This record gives sequence, C-alpha cells and structure tokens, in this order.
Amino acid sequence: MQIPVVLLVIILLSTSAYGQSDTLYRQLSETIRDRKGYEKLRRDRIQTYNENLSTLKGPPTEAQFKLLSRLCEEYKTFQYDSAFNVTRKLQLLAYALKDPVKTAYATNQLGFVMLSSGLFKETLDSLQHLSIKNVPDSVKLDYYQIMVRVHYDLIDYDRDSYFAPRYLNLGNIYTDSVLMLTAPNSYTDVYYRSQRNIKNGNSQSAVTELKELLARPLLTQHQVAIIASTLSHCYVLQGDLESAIPLSARAAIADIKTATKETTAISNLAEMLYKEGDVVHAYDYIQQAMEDAIYYGARQRKVQVSSILPVIASARLNNVEGQRRVWLIYSSVITVLSLLVLIFAAITFLQLKKRKAAEKALQESNRIKEEYIGYYLNLNSDYVNKIEAFKKSIEMKLMTRKVDDIRSTLDNLNMKKEREELYTSFDRIFLKLFPDFVTVFNSYFVEENRIELKEGQLMNTELRIFALIRMGIHDTEKIARILDYSINTIYNYKARVKGKSMIPNEEFEKKIMEIHA
Repeated sequence: MQIPVVLLVIILLSTSAYGQSDTLYRQLSETIRDRKGYEKLRRDRIQTYNENLSTLKGPPTEAQFKLLSRLCEEYKTFQYDSAFNVTRKLQLLAYALKDPVKTAYATNQLGFVMLSSGLFKETLDSLQHLSIKNVPDSVKLDYYQIMVRVHYDLIDYDRDSYFAPRYLNLGNIYTDSVLMLTAPNSYTDVYYRSQRNIKNGNSQSAVTELKELLARPLLTQHQVAIIASTLSHCYVLQGDLESAIPLSARAAIADIKTATKETTAISNLAEMLYKEGDVVHAYDYIQQAMEDAIYYGARQRKVQVSSILPVIASARLNNVEGQRRVWLIYSSVITVLSLLVLIFAAITFLQLKKRKAAEKALQESNRIKEEYIGYYLNLNSDYVNKIEAFKKSIEMKLMTRKVDDIRSTLDNLNMKKEREELYTSFDRIFLKLFPDFVTVFNSYFVEENRIELKEGQLMNTELRIFALIRMGIHDTEKIARILDYSINTIYNYKARVKGKSMIPNEEFEKKIMEIHA
C-alpha cells in the first residue's frame, strides 16, 4: 500500500510544479501556432493589390490612388518599411493628381506610419503645414486622431513635469476636436473620451466607458484589440493585474488574428505575467513579441521589447534550474522505490542514464543561453547609453537653436558601422562559446574550398549563417532579417557552401549542429 501513496505524492507534486493552463492561455497559444495562416491572408490581399496596380500603367489615376490607399491600410500595422514606402508613393500620387483632399489624406497616412514607429518629431513636422480647412470631416477626423495620439504618447515618452503638461493640454484640445466630429456614443466618441480620462488621471471613468464599449456587438477584431489593450492598461494603473492580464491576452489574440505586428498587447502581457511569477508563459509570449517587433521593423518597438526580454529569459532559466532540482528529488524517490521493488531496477537504471545525458545537454544549453543573455544585456545597455547621449546632444542643440549642428549630428550617424560592430560582437561571443567552430567547419571541405578569413576578421557571412543555425535559428527568413540580407541571398549562400562540401547536402546542417560548445 505504500507504493501507490508515494506515487500519488509524486503526481500531486508534478501537478503543482507545472500548474494548470488557463483556457485563455491555451487559446492564445493555439492562435500563435496558427499565426502563419492569418499572416498569409494579409499577404494574399497585398499581393492582389500589387498585381492590380501593375496593370494600371500610364498617367496618375483615381484607380491607382484607391489601390495604393488599400495597400497602405494593409501595411501600416504590418510592416513599417513597406508602409512608409507605399505611403510616400500615395503622397506623391496625390500631388500629381493635384487634389488637396487626397493630399491631406495621404499626409495623414504618412503621419500615422511615422508615429507608429516612434518618430514623433517627424510626425509633427509632416503635419504642421497641412491645411484641413476645406477637406471632408473624415480627413479632419484622421488628422485630429493622429494629433491626439502623438501628444498623449509624448507624455509617456518624456515622463517629465516640464513638457508633459503642455502635451496634455494639446492632447485634450485635439480630443475635443475629435469629439466634435463624431456622433455621440459612437465607438470613436466613447473611446476618445476614455483616452482623455486616462491621461487626466480618471482611470475609473475610463474603465466604465471601455467595459461598455467592449460589450458592444459587431466590433471588429482590431477594435477588440484596441479596447481590450486600453482597458488592461487602466487596470494596470489601478494595480489590478488580475483583471488586466486576461484583457491583454484577449487583445493579443485579436492582434494575431488580424496579423497586426505593430502592437504592445503581447509584450505587456508577458511583462505582467513575469511580475506575477508565471515565467513560463511570460517567456513564450515575450519571444512572440520580439518576433513581431523584428518583423514590423520599427526600432522603437524592438528597443521596447529588448528591454524586458533578457529579464524574462533569465527568470526562465532560473525556473528551469528549479525544475531540474525537483526532478532530482523525484529521481531519489524512484531510486528508493526501485530498492523495494526489484522489478523496477532495470527501468530505473535506464532512466538515470538518460537523465545524465539530458543534464549534460541542458548544461551546455544553459551555458549558451547564459552567455547570450549577458551579451544582449551588455549590447542593450550600450545601445541605450548611445541613445541617451544622442538625445541629450539633440536636446542641447535644440535649446541653443543650433539647427545646422543637428543636421550634422544626424549625418554623422553611421548605421553601416553600427551593424558591423553588431556582427563583430556576435562573432566574438559565438567564438567564445564555439572556439573550434571555424576549424571544424573548414574540415568539411577540401583544401581549395576552405574559407580563408582576412586579417582581423573573426567570421564572414557564410560562417555567420551557419553560426546562427548552430544557435538553433533554422528559419531562413529570420536569418535574413538578422543579417540584413534577402531570403534569396541566404538561400544562395547556403546552397553554394553545401555544394562545395564533402558532406551530402541533406546532412550538412546536421553536422553543423554536432559542433560542441
């Protein structure tokens, strides 16, 4: 009778260790697994619009403007670079059509795209000369909504007591303009009233308004995401994470279903779960948030996610180590049971043997993760320091009205050098973990096909591609984004390297994964 009791204790401990997955988290995880399908729907629409545009040759037309407008709508929450380029084309087409209404509409769209990427000054500069006096109310409404957002966002961005009151006042003024153009109790009316309440410290009224709005039928998925995310923020302000977390999860689900990459819902959810001690879900969701940020392509969003990702990743590693200790306790119990029941002796022996192999692999994995977490923390710290120094320099020049110096400062930004330094840092930390990587890699080729590095060069592009693969990044699209190449270029590099190797193409990457840290 003792054995079943002990086994029952083990089962109960396992249940406690891993916890019960909430229905909403399961739904979110399932939605994340299906995200490629949702993204394909958006890409298919984009492809259709591009194909239709390619058939419209000749001088500027209304039909071209209509298709470009639709492309802009598809891109502006999906991919920053494409959104910016398409919106610029839309603006140039409006100029060519000599239509002030279309010009105002296109300028609004460009302002929205730049604001989404954190370009506050550029957004205000692009809109300051826009005349909306004789344009339709719909275009005026777009303009006022952007102005509300940029000034309210500046409050959160600056977080100071000097500029914030001015931004708050301007945000309130533009909110009044929005409300004047909307029907009472409409979606836009209620939402912007709630925004004003939030920014003016009346979060409880905002909660009441947003809960009523979220309960309305016929909302689009995008509206659900916006409302749920904003309502979650209200609860965070009130210190009520228990209410905030499910709303952020609901917003994240709606964002994924609409293939919206310009979003903060899932990163906010990860941060809240981390604070609540749920590092398992937090780690899964912050990884998805980083993928979205990289895909969208705006630096501000990547910096925001990067600031919390290493913290959650470190906690995740600690959690894994805690689970490993729990399993060691379980193995001790099983060993005792094996002494009492000889029939389990052989099974226990095999389990211990497998566990030792798994622990060895886990130690290697933990070392790699710890090294790279330290690397990314240092990298992010350096990057934040650069941004802070750059910001102080610009602020000082603005205060002294040295506009020409600002342009000179901007011209001195060398993004190519920054990227080269990033690659050098990656090479250094990778070769610290895999010091024999280049030597082993070259052993797969005959003498004349081996890679010869230039003086002072740690790795080249071919080596970096397979270094990323050794780190577990097998997705060609991700590798292309990291190294700033096209997907076709990465495919060509891989094919050329494998073609020269003495190892069969289908086994080459397996051999790369066998290189030990």
